[in-house]
Amino acid sequence: MVSEKDNGYRKNFSLILTFIVLISVIFILSLFLAFNFTKKKIESDFVSAKANVLEESIRPYNDFFLNKLPEISYYNGFLDSAAATKLVDTILLKYPFVKRVVFYDTEVRNFRFEDNGLNVGDFSVGMKNAYLFNPKPAKHAIRLFGKNALTNTGVLENFNELALKLYTFIQKLDTTKIPTQEQLFANFTNIKPNRIDYLNIPAFEDLKVYKKMVRQKLESEPIYQQDMFSFELDPLKIAIKNNRNNLYQSVKIVPVTYDPLDADSEYVTGEINLGGPFSDYKLFFMSSKAFIKKEIFSYFLPIALIIILFYGVLMLVAFLIFRNLNINRKMYKLQYDFLTNLTHEFKTPVSVIKIAGNNIKSAAFISEKDQKLYGKILDDEAEKLNGLMNKLLAFTQIENKVIKLKEEEIHIVDFIESTIDVHTLKNPDFELTYSVNGLKTFISDPVLLASLFDNLIENAYKYSPVNRKKLHITASLVKEHVVLRFKDQGIGIPAAEIKNIFKKFYRLQNQYNQNGSVGLGLAFCKELVNFMEGEIFVKSELDKGTEFKIVLPYKA
Repeated sequence: MVSEKDNGYRKNFSLILTFIVLISVIFILSLFLAFNFTKKKIESDFVSAKANVLEESIRPYNDFFLNKLPEISYYNGFLDSAAATKLVDTILLKYPFVKRVVFYDTEVRNFRFEDNGLNVGDFSVGMKNAYLFNPKPAKHAIRLFGKNALTNTGVLENFNELALKLYTFIQKLDTTKIPTQEQLFANFTNIKPNRIDYLNIPAFEDLKVYKKMVRQKLESEPIYQQDMFSFELDPLKIAIKNNRNNLYQSVKIVPVTYDPLDADSEYVTGEINLGGPFSDYKLFFMSSKAFIKKEIFSYFLPIALIIILFYGVLMLVAFLIFRNLNINRKMYKLQYDFLTNLTHEFKTPVSVIKIAGNNIKSAAFISEKDQKLYGKILDDEAEKLNGLMNKLLAFTQIENKVIKLKEEEIHIVDFIESTIDVHTLKNPDFELTYSVNGLKTFISDPVLLASLFDNLIENAYKYSPVNRKKLHITASLVKEHVVLRFKDQGIGIPAAEIKNIFKKFYRLQNQYNQNGSVGLGLAFCKELVNFMEGEIFVKSELDKGTEFKIVLPYKA
């Protein structure tokens, strides 16, 4: 029948097992979800981070468009070829994507240009001179219009487009409201593929005069200086700043029609348009799937390590709980066996004493022979009880170190012979022999040493078959140590049990322990040896015998 406590232990072990299975399932599920989360994050980053690369790459262009172009208006139209050369040189050096620049020295006046420009009524916008600048020193500037100029119809087309845009703006201008900077900038700038034309923005008062010039002929026939620049751009000269090189193996600028044939299933690609004057081009991103996988794992591994660490902690807690339950179960069994066996050990002599006492009390006459017999029985059984109690008391005292080690000179031969005599008298069928090598006397505690001998001798007798009850004791002096050996021809100890035999209350499961054993003998021996600052070793072979070796410090 299973005890209530055993049933409780089984329930606890079942709970621990369920806990471990549940934690393991959660662990595997957490790793799976963490990997999927990381994978989706990296895939999302591959899409969203393109805008960051674009922003960093076109940052110089934005600086050119938003900051450098408006500087032209600071000159109020009074730039000449020399000043324009200095300005253009700084632009060409700082912004490599500017391929070349055309500078138009322009006038707005109230009478017509006969050979060039835009003439609408008496409002005219025309060129005085035009110069081409390449990314070379200023002396290489080429005059495109004016005295000794080269013919270039493209120059006139660009100029006329922006001049027409200026006229349209002036015609629609409401002179009662000052236009915003955004309106001015948009109307004095002409953005074409790979080209930006810019006309310096006049003051609002000048714009009012322009408005009058569109409507009528002014008596003063005013003339206003304007500066116009045409910037040809090369998008392939934009420096790509791949600030996410952990995501993108390759980033390049290509036409919007670009569609690589080699981007097969082994690669992940993406693109984003440049916009503005570069609208015919895009940034093209490409990475191998193996490269993306590497990035996924670089993010996933730290998360996985944290999950594994947490899982390890939980498993350690489960192990500690399991171990404690197992230890408690073993301790419970040991305590149960100890109490059972101790009860048996006490019960037997007590029962014998009680029977002997009842026989004496009920007998009308006791002969001298019976009197001696009952006296011997009572004395033997009382001695058993006393020995058991002394062993328990001594074990507790030694374990808690409440007694002191006595040091007396021991004559080893006399000591062994007297011990053998006592045990031979007690067990006549026990064959005890001894040998002594290089040792005559040494200092030790005779009482503790006698207890050690008695326990090992009794143990050898108890665990030896009837036809092999033999024990040989050897005492020798080896390198300033007293070495004692007890070699019997008993049943031996299984190799798996040797590590347990010195534990308190532990008993080997064999036919020799069926009649009860407290399980203190060898544990008591080990405590004795430790208390005497020595060591105890054991080697054994099943059905052949066991040898206990005790090494004690030699004191002369």
